[in-house]
Amino acid sequence: MTIGIYPGTFDPLTRGHTDVIARSLRLVDQVIVAVALNPRKVPLFDLKERVELAEIATQGLKGVSVEPFDGLLVNYVRQRGALAIIRGLRAVSDFEHEFQMALLNRKLDSNLETVFLMSSEEYSYLTSSMVKEVASVGGPLHHFLHPEIAERLQARLRRNAQ
Repeated sequence: MTIGIYPGTFDPLTRGHTDVIARSLRLVDQVIVAVALNPRKVPLFDLKERVELAEIATQGLKGVSVEPFDGLLVNYVRQRGALAIIRGLRAVSDFEHEFQMALLNRKLDSNLETVFLMSSEEYSYLTSSMVKEVASVGGPLHHFLHPEIAERLQARLRRNAQ
């Protein structure tokens, strides 16, 4: 069985992320969505919540599991016996950063491959930050998020505003 790791903060996981996950199943048998505890970021949802939201968004995808992870990605990939790291690219601006990370990871483990999937055109502009911004001003979220995630995001933003 081939395993791919799709790492990210996923605060929250969007339809763009879900699209990359679903399409990556054409390349590997199993995708582990690795929800990162990233000390450089201050997410709206804590790690446990982000894992739960990712599980909700991917519940209909056979061959997908969601796990929290902390630490060096290459160590996690080795531990899980994965073939590759899966990364989505929205625009040229994503490529430079992702390319640098892929080269760094390869330097840390020369057997590690990174697979880049271009986002589908309909999600090429979408980021979790933009979705949170739309939500913060009461905008519609159905194009961007699973309905339950949209409800949880709106509720969190209302609670934080009080």
